[in-house]
Amino acid sequence: METKQIKIEVADPTPLGLFGLAIVTLVASSQKLGITTGYSLVLPWALFLGGFAQLFAAMFDFKHNNLFGATAFGGYGLFWVGMSMSWLIRLGCFGNTLAASADMGQMGFVFAGYFIFSILLTISALKMSKAMFFLVLLIVFLFLGLTLEAFGCGIVWHLVAAYSELSLSLLTFYVLAAKYLNSIFGRELLCLGKPFCSR
Repeated sequence: METKQIKIEVADPTPLGLFGLAIVTLVASSQKLGITTGYSLVLPWALFLGGFAQLFAAMFDFKHNNLFGATAFGGYGLFWVGMSMSWLIRLGCFGNTLAASADMGQMGFVFAGYFIFSILLTISALKMSKAMFFLVLLIVFLFLGLTLEAFGCGIVWHLVAAYSELSLSLLTFYVLAAKYLNSIFGRELLCLGKPFCSR
């Protein structure tokens, strides 16, 4: 009996994951900067674009044997799912008892954990393009600001988080455009920069 192995090729999921990250950080930064108010209409984009789109990209990056992409999209996708649930709790969607007992100090520890996680990704991004390195570095500053704000270290950290998140969104749109257009046209239309560390 003859056995055949069939390999199913899947497209690079990175542009989709980057799109999810770009949209959710753009919407969330508008709230942090006071351009918009509340969490009600941040929630769907946090859940579906920040969460599900990045998790979808992570699953296919595992198939591509892309450890960095799978880990980053998976980790940040789950962050946005968790943030969506946290906002729903604070808004009282799961009852007044949970809303009343919400302690922002706990979120501070979540942000601190993601700050450490982002530093690890930034170190590994030294082997990637310069644009990707600076993208992840902006995430480090975002979580630094969120952590210190959650622990009550002053309004300046809220602004650090807000402007880092807006800058992150804009840079992510650029990296998304480069990844997508360079792939479609089969040549470098937009430069991402050579890695800081090639070995």
